[in-house]
Amino acid sequence: MNRKRIITFIVILGMGIGLFFTYSFYRIFFKPNTAFSNEESYVFIENEFRFQDVVNELENLLISVDDFKIAAQKKGYNLRIKGGKFVLKKGLNNHEIVNVLRGDSAPVRVIFNNQERLENLAGRVAQQIAPDSLSLLNAFRDTKFLKSNGFNEKSALSMYLPNSYDFFWNTSPEGFRDRMLKEYKRFWNLERIEKAKALNLSPIEVISLAAIVQKETAKVDERKKIAGVYLNRLKKRMNLDADPTVVYSLREKYQNFDTIIRRVLRKDLKIVSPYNTYKNKGVPPGPITMPDFSSIKAVLNPETHNYLYFVANPKEPGYHTFARTYTAHIRNSRIYHRWINSQRLFR
Repeated sequence: MNRKRIITFIVILGMGIGLFFTYSFYRIFFKPNTAFSNEESYVFIENEFRFQDVVNELENLLISVDDFKIAAQKKGYNLRIKGGKFVLKKGLNNHEIVNVLRGDSAPVRVIFNNQERLENLAGRVAQQIAPDSLSLLNAFRDTKFLKSNGFNEKSALSMYLPNSYDFFWNTSPEGFRDRMLKEYKRFWNLERIEKAKALNLSPIEVISLAAIVQKETAKVDERKKIAGVYLNRLKKRMNLDADPTVVYSLREKYQNFDTIIRRVLRKDLKIVSPYNTYKNKGVPPGPITMPDFSSIKAVLNPETHNYLYFVANPKEPGYHTFARTYTAHIRNSRIYHRWINSQRLFR
């Protein structure tokens, strides 16, 4: 009798232990372990992360961090951490979570436009992928890279064409920069290069001129006409006399690019700077801002006319009044300056 009881007890105990381990195995590997209510959540893992760093990133997303740690260690994930952006779906179990973290990084859509300097671009990109702004800026300014690809620090911004691009979140600074060079070369196809040559401009000069056009008008439908004015001046070997280049020169001189300058004064036109087109002939040595595609295409496909001058039109805010002769331009300018004085915009 005692022997039967012992055998029964052992059987029941064995079944209990088996059920416990079966449930534990199920709980650790196959029971849903996500704690977020959204349909999906993102995990960003840097290349240098250790396993505990990953656990810290996941802490608020999991029901049981301990169960995840056990599952990850059993599957060997703790020894092979992979950087990137990963998408966790609601209801995933630890087995699936580890597989996601081992898989391909999800792409990140990087968007930038209208950045005035490399520093601004680096800051904008650093908000969207892993590298910090300083490491990006150092890659952008790498003199060896710039020289080998026909750029210098003044013209480097022209290589970055504003758009949206897909990157891996943990893309290196050099990887980002090199991809932008490929996009630049793709944009400058044979047709566009031939158009630039017909204007006696290099691709960098086209972008530098487009940056001036961009600053002169926010009206996309007027950019081809303004581009035509500047190209007419270049053909006649006139100075561009572009106020935005003076504004940029002032900001660069005082190293204060947040300054808002609403009005260029006569004394400002004398500032010594390679960007000041009142003092220097031709196109500036680099772009004063990042022009968008409409401005670049406006320079490559300018409106054909005989205008040499333009001034803001107070009757049509945002637009300009154009003139073929200096006499007509002075007449238009007087109208504009009477209006601007009435607005008391002295700087």
